[in-house]
This record gives sequence, structure tokens and C-alpha cells, in this order.
Amino acid sequence: MELTHFNQQGRAKMVDVSEKEMTSRTAVARTKVIMHEETLTRIKQGAIGKGDVLAVSQIAAIMAAKKTSDWIPMCHPLPLTGIDVSFDDNGKDELYIEAMVKTTGKTGVEMEALTAVSAAALTVYDMCKALQKDMIVGPTYLVSKTGGKNGDYRVDAEKEKEKEEEA
Repeated sequence: MELTHFNQQGRAKMVDVSEKEMTSRTAVARTKVIMHEETLTRIKQGAIGKGDVLAVSQIAAIMAAKKTSDWIPMCHPLPLTGIDVSFDDNGKDELYIEAMVKTTGKTGVEMEALTAVSAAALTVYDMCKALQKDMIVGPTYLVSKTGGKNGDYRVDAEKEKEKEEEA
């Protein structure tokens, strides 16, 4: 596969997508934050001094997805048509964060979904760091994407399990 992010001088460039077709595109990304069971319990009870951790993290994820091109130099600014962020836990010490991002455009929203879950996880860390500094964020990865000339992608279930076990 030829890389398209370099100009004739071998320097980075923003890819020209003007000739690409407009298609419906989605991406789902996931990460997790590993913490003490007590920290997770306090998050779920709303007993963190800085406020509702999940509500603030959800807003951070949405804001970050909308501003991805401000963070990642070669990303195109995209008109996002939908962003959904969800949280789940294992009942003990892991908080899972998933973001689904949609657009109709000429380039995908993988970076927006990855940025969303990253911002949400960092917000969880920020809001809980007074209680626990040794939380672990990750792995962070793309679960799936649809649309575009390269077609659909879904992480292999076996690889997804390996990613989870690595953390």
C-alpha cells in the first residue's frame, strides 16, 4: 500500500481528498482505564469530589472528536453527524470507554473516534488522580470502521482479546 502523506520532496502533506466520493462513514474505538475497585465504585456512586466523572468524560470525548483536526496535524476538519460515547465496567477495576463517530464525507472518522476515547480516559484520570495516581490507560484501539474506498474493517476477535490481555 502506497503512503499518501508525503510530497515529492518526502515531506509531510495533508492528503488531497477532493476527488474522493462522499460516503457514509463510521468508526468505533475503545480504551479502558484500570483502577482500584474503590475508585471505580466511587465513580459509579458519583462520589468523586470534582463531580460526575462519566458525564464530564462523555462531554470531553465529544468535544475532542469535534476538534481532532486541531490536535492531529494531518487530519481533515470534518462535519461530524453523530458521536456516541458509552461506558461499561467489569464490576471490579476496569472502566471501558467506547466511542462511535459518524460523518458523510470524503475521509474517515477513525482518528475522531480514537481521539474521543483518549480524551474521555484522560478526563477520568484527571478527575480521579487525587484519589489514585497509578491508574493505567489503555490499550486504545480501533474496533471497526465502515465506508470509503478501502471498505469496512473490524478488529479480529482474537487480536482484540490479545489487546485486552496486554494491558
